[in-house]
Amino acid sequence: MSAHCQLTGARPGFGNAVSHSHRRTSRRFDPNIQRKRYWLPGEGRYVRLTLSARAIRTVDVIGVEAAVARIRARGVKV
Repeated sequence: MSAHCQLTGARPGFGNAVSHSHRRTSRRFDPNIQRKRYWLPGEGRYVRLTLSARAIRTVDVIGVEAAVARIRARGVKV
């Protein structure tokens, strides 16, 4: 699964893991990505979205129709 959110555009961040001896190795900070299925009443069908946990809360607040409109405005096909 691709580690980016369709609504917010959250992608992995990169940095260093620093050990007790202060040696640095590369690491990756992944967003909490979930695949969630929503009923889209305007189109009479389900859509499956790849969202971060924060974006799922955003969909709960603004509604699925507005969220899909924002995703399409970003140029992502739903």
